[in-house]
Amino acid sequence: MIESNHVVLWNRCLDIIKDNVPETTYNTWFAPIVPLKYEDKTLILQIPSQFFYEILEERFVDLIRKTLYKVIGEGTKLMYNVMVDKTSIPNQTVNLEASNRSTAVTPKSIIGGNKAPSFLQAPAVQDLDPHLNPNYNFENFIEGYSNKLSRSVAEAVAQKPGGTAFNPLFLYGASGVGKTHLANAIGTKIKEIYPEKRVLYVSAHLFQVQYTDSVRNNTTNDFINFYQTIDVLIIDDIQEFAGVTKTQNNFFHIFNHLHQNGKQLILTSDRAPVLLQGIEERLLTRFKWGMVAELEKPTVELRKNILRNKIHRDGLQFPEEVIDYIAENVNESVRDLEGIVIAIMARSTIFNKEIDLDLAQHIVHGVVHNETKAVTIDDILKVVCKHFDLEPSAIHTKSRKREVVQARQIAMYLAKNHTDFSTSKIGKFIGNKDHATVLHACKTVKGQLEVDKSFSAEVQEIESLLKKRN
Repeated sequence: MIESNHVVLWNRCLDIIKDNVPETTYNTWFAPIVPLKYEDKTLILQIPSQFFYEILEERFVDLIRKTLYKVIGEGTKLMYNVMVDKTSIPNQTVNLEASNRSTAVTPKSIIGGNKAPSFLQAPAVQDLDPHLNPNYNFENFIEGYSNKLSRSVAEAVAQKPGGTAFNPLFLYGASGVGKTHLANAIGTKIKEIYPEKRVLYVSAHLFQVQYTDSVRNNTTNDFINFYQTIDVLIIDDIQEFAGVTKTQNNFFHIFNHLHQNGKQLILTSDRAPVLLQGIEERLLTRFKWGMVAELEKPTVELRKNILRNKIHRDGLQFPEEVIDYIAENVNESVRDLEGIVIAIMARSTIFNKEIDLDLAQHIVHGVVHNETKAVTIDDILKVVCKHFDLEPSAIHTKSRKREVVQARQIAMYLAKNHTDFSTSKIGKFIGNKDHATVLHACKTVKGQLEVDKSFSAEVQEIESLLKKRN
């Protein structure tokens, strides 16, 4: 046997595999594999993506192992080389013994749990893990009309952190439009250009957990001192600070220190500063000091480009009509688009179905049309304000005009009936009122519903619009 003839060896393996899997499965998961080398009883195969590796390891590892043993011999090892372009994760080699399902890759630890991570004790730059996701970079952030401004501003900040008028940079938009991706991309680029800078990405929730831990452990000064050493601070989901006054007070001091010393702040939120409830006015004012940029829901054309990029990165092939159908019918978020691609591939593999329009329609219909979306307070405010022809910000003012008061009370009543929020949380989000005001509003609306038919019809119409909001 000529060991260097890896192509001949792999072709023999393919002849056996072909007889053991359906044609569709073979064409999708085995035809794209390229044999690279055979030496030291190890066959090295090049595969298109990490996604390919996961499918092969999960579904076909036993078949591949038996085939390798039959063609080459017992104890043969297999190594996958994951071929990825610069728009995805860096090149990496995944080792997989044919007799073993474990890999040589150790997942990087991530921020999580209920305790503050140890990076608070990282004095030097090299000791501080920025907790950035390298998969979220500018190269694979697909640009379109809906995010063009935000991306341009983000790139300017990355080139000159703390040195532009965009400080703080406040990115907002609905869930799944790319805020976290863009915030991470800024941090990743800054670390590339300025490796000496202390960059830190942290969720608002984790920041709050760290602060609570510092109070419990009597180390609040250490907590504040640590954050005041950061050069680029990225806080994700800043709306999570709503109603937690002490956390806000400490963040206020950290914000001031960093801003006054020319350090860059990047904040993300699911809503614009004017609509943030339960956040102190002095913080809201500072959020608007720099640049407030919205990431809108992706347009159809952008959704198509995102899908093509995802499919290309994963080394897959979808008919153009399937891409068009998904893009036109899945419009909530980028995450939904990527989830649909994975669902289609899974169903295609498990049931040996061609990837065609029928399969796409089946998956999309099941995910999109049968999914009952949870009603949010934002949904309620939009529908109520549209019905009464009010600006959403009017609800949050102290106005005592009859139509504003009525709209606010109806919004509170609907929030109590259609969400799981407590009355105090509802009050924070709607007009920054206390729980007693919410209870009074609910009682008032309920009482009027029982005696006023026209008012009852009006509320029913609003609830109907709420159900049709998608």
